[in-house]
Amino acid sequence: MKTKGAILWGVGEDWSIEEIELGDPREGEVQVQLAASGLCHSDEHLVTGGTPVAFYPVIGGHEGSGVVTKVGPGVTGLQEGDHVVTAFIPACGQCPPCSKGMQNLCDLGASLLAGTAISDGSYRVQAKGQDVIPMCLLGTFSPYITVHQASVVKIEPDIPLEIAALVGCGVTTGWGSATKVADVRPGENVVVMGAGGVGMNAVQGAAAAGAKRVMVIEPVARKREWAMDLGATHVFESAEEATEKVNELTWGRMADKTIITVGDIQGEDIQTALSLTGKGGRAVVTGMGNAANTDVKLSLFELTLLQKDLQGAIFGGLAPRAAIPELLSLYQEGQLKLDELATTKYKLEDINQGYQDMRDGKNIRGMVVYTDADR
Repeated sequence: MKTKGAILWGVGEDWSIEEIELGDPREGEVQVQLAASGLCHSDEHLVTGGTPVAFYPVIGGHEGSGVVTKVGPGVTGLQEGDHVVTAFIPACGQCPPCSKGMQNLCDLGASLLAGTAISDGSYRVQAKGQDVIPMCLLGTFSPYITVHQASVVKIEPDIPLEIAALVGCGVTTGWGSATKVADVRPGENVVVMGAGGVGMNAVQGAAAAGAKRVMVIEPVARKREWAMDLGATHVFESAEEATEKVNELTWGRMADKTIITVGDIQGEDIQTALSLTGKGGRAVVTGMGNAANTDVKLSLFELTLLQKDLQGAIFGGLAPRAAIPELLSLYQEGQLKLDELATTKYKLEDINQGYQDMRDGKNIRGMVVYTDADR
């Protein structure tokens, strides 16, 4: 079928709205008519070149929700009309990581940046006669996607689809970074570095886990206000300000857990996080940086003698098939704020403005919302 999509033709370029050719579902695949897509910072790393891909062009987007419109052969557990959320990590449920309870590390993720379809190694999207890599095997910057069943999770039909898209990446990643990877316990002091689409949900997760203090470092004043609305107890403009205040608030013991959720992580952020973390505490690295950046600032003396943990995290350490329905259930019960996260909604044609607003700190999460005009 012919539809449209936001295509990136090279590093440093704007997203370009192009006519695309989308293939029908093959073995194990479904086609989904999307309702919405989040504008995640991870797609910005494609623009800057921080995330390497096999080639350009790339169709962006990995945080989507919609309705299944076609079902390919061999699909189980899904049918036309089902409501689904995309998971940027496919989960087969059978590989060694999945079998060990680590769906977020599923072996099917090996082709995320190569863009080849899980079912047969080919491509489902073409533009101007060229194969196109879909971001995270999804490409939700288009009103329609054809994806493997391992990349979508069925949800209840009464959940608003525009909001459900958020749990495909940012919400789950932030929430799990606090509740699972950091393992925040009641009464602990937690620092969250960066209050964007992921960091705000680390704040929500830490608060829900019973943290005594949830202290946020964020240079943008409006985001500091939003963080307070979502569960932060203290906010600071800089790490320097935070270090002094955290030391004072904790009587010198510092944070039990520190979570790095900045949009473009730098090597010096690691030592900053460890310095904010107390003896026997844990610093969680959730934010993404440039793949070529291997320089990290780290006091090995402090790491060893104060027995601190430094832990990476992807998708918040959670299993997509379990976490996505669970978080949407919490939303339905009023225990997780999602409506407040989608601060601005855009047409697909305005996607470059959406990303400029993200760079300017104007949104928690910008959302592309598809209408009948996009069908």
